[in-house]
Amino acid sequence: MKILVSACLLGINCKYDGGNNLSEWLIRLAEQHELIPVCPETLGGLKAPRSPCEIVNGVVMNRDGECVDSAFRTGAEAALRIAMEQSVGCAILQSRSPSCGVNEIYDGTFTGKRIKGQGVFAFLLAQNGFPVFDVADAMEKIRLITPDESDSQ
Repeated sequence: MKILVSACLLGINCKYDGGNNLSEWLIRLAEQHELIPVCPETLGGLKAPRSPCEIVNGVVMNRDGECVDSAFRTGAEAALRIAMEQSVGCAILQSRSPSCGVNEIYDGTFTGKRIKGQGVFAFLLAQNGFPVFDVADAMEKIRLITPDESDSQ
């Protein structure tokens, strides 16, 4: 199966701080599925590193008070096109991101407080019928076949 994945989870340095969120579990998942990395924020023209961003009253703002909503929405649309062109079966996205947060995001006060909600890209994917998983939940939803199990199948 083709799975769309937040690029930072595959070790690509595209996070706001210039780093990544490498997931060893996803590296193992790549042995069994085709993983397609996307970063909606860089697709929208934002560089890494960049000022942290949060959704404030439905609009993506950076900590410096600048509106970056257009870049987030442009990047989300570009990443959605990739999902459609590649006919992905689902997406595994980075937790709490203003782009990729699936279950919760930061509350827009830049204090670290979390609220229930979705990032711009996660919402767009779900609106278009793609199953979307937070990386923290994905391990339970998408099973890896261990070498012992594959011998018996």
